Amino acid sequence: MDYYALPIANLIEQFSKLPGIGRKTAQRLAFYVLEMDFVEAKKLAVSITEAKEKIHYCEVCCNLTENELCSICSDDRRDKSIICVVEGAKDIIAMEKTREYKGLYHVLHGVISPMENIGPNEIKVKELLNRLNDGEVQEVILATNPTVEGEATALYIAKLLKPLGIKTTRIAHGIPVGGDLEYFDEVTLSKAMENRREL
Repeated sequence: MDYYALPIANLIEQFSKLPGIGRKTAQRLAFYVLEMDFVEAKKLAVSITEAKEKIHYCEVCCNLTENELCSICSDDRRDKSIICVVEGAKDIIAMEKTREYKGLYHVLHGVISPMENIGPNEIKVKELLNRLNDGEVQEVILATNPTVEGEATALYIAKLLKPLGIKTTRIAHGIPVGGDLEYFDEVTLSKAMENRREL
């Protein structure tokens, strides 16, 4: 890092803190920013600052929004009897792209991970339970990722919901469309078998 002037070194350092960005990519991004038109560089800086200042959690579902309620919670056409629980706000975008789901969401902002000292109190489980008091919600779909932590989080939430008498379902995991069986691991194949349905 001694080769660079301090402002460049600092820029590289900040870029390298981003997920999936290694040292080389951080250097490339830093030099790209330096070659940008000053007005464009300023716009980039302002958009980062503005996003940090204006974006917060939706009061109902904990999605990211600049208003009190996110666009999904404030949409009267959504089915308020179903809540789909996801790990992060970006998972909502993936679900919405299917155009199949018309209910509401709840964003946990993480998963239970004892290895990283993340327990139920560090994610938005309590906020989910608070939403279930009015009796309007009939089903909770657990759509956490098929990782060890995602599965543990889904099981934990399912156990909490059981006494409430609310239907609790888990999204199916298995073989993607267009996939070749010979390339899948045992866990994926066993999940696919487990989640099979009648045609």
